[in-house]
Amino acid sequence: MINKILNDKPTKLFLAITAFFVANALIAECIGGKIFSLEKLLGIPPFNFTILGQSGLAFNLTCGVLLWPLEFVITDIVNEYYGPKSVKRISYTAVVLILYAFIMFYAAMEIPPADFWILSGVDKGVANMQSAFGSIFGQGMWIIIGSLTAFLVSQIVDVTIFHKIKKMTGEKWVWLRATGSTMVSQMVDSFVVLFIAFKIGNGWSWQLVLAIAVVNYLYKFTMAVLLTPLIYFLEKKIENYLGKDQAQKMKREAMGISNE
Repeated sequence: MINKILNDKPTKLFLAITAFFVANALIAECIGGKIFSLEKLLGIPPFNFTILGQSGLAFNLTCGVLLWPLEFVITDIVNEYYGPKSVKRISYTAVVLILYAFIMFYAAMEIPPADFWILSGVDKGVANMQSAFGSIFGQGMWIIIGSLTAFLVSQIVDVTIFHKIKKMTGEKWVWLRATGSTMVSQMVDSFVVLFIAFKIGNGWSWQLVLAIAVVNYLYKFTMAVLLTPLIYFLEKKIENYLGKDQAQKMKREAMGISNE
């Protein structure tokens, strides 16, 4: 029985996709505490633009945004071949395991440290390893709640729009349903995470929340467009792996179309 399951190509592919999806989401959450300058990364001066009366804005983003666009690419692939229920399943799995990870992070932070370990980083410029450990893994509760809520809501929005477009276009225009659903869901994601983490959690003004949400969305919008060719590349690889007939059968089943 187990050999039959493990030798089934669609099953193996789904397990591999799920593993990468969860790992990618967890890594994005872990590195999300670092803020980087996109302009510095590209070697250009900060834009310092003004949105909704907020001046001095630039593309200062969390490192998590480097990985989150891949989550939406994977969502579109799973949508295409396995259907919306499968997208929800891997999304719920990711959220549960991320919550588990943060519980373990907080437990590790509360465990009494060894005295020698606290000062073990002095020669590297770290005066207190316990404080450094806590500052890296101890993200604020509101940020965690905001991030996970935004992730779930945006995934549901993505899968819904993806299938609405697919029902209208059929097998054509992969770029439209993939990019269109991602653009809308990323807009939702950008706003929800900031609203919960910083409007509710830190009392930011609506003006500031909306201005920063726009900055974040401009980046995510651009990435959604740039990553569109990746959808075609992955679909081609999957079709080669599964075989054209099997791939087409899975696409029809994902849409709820009988293969009889």
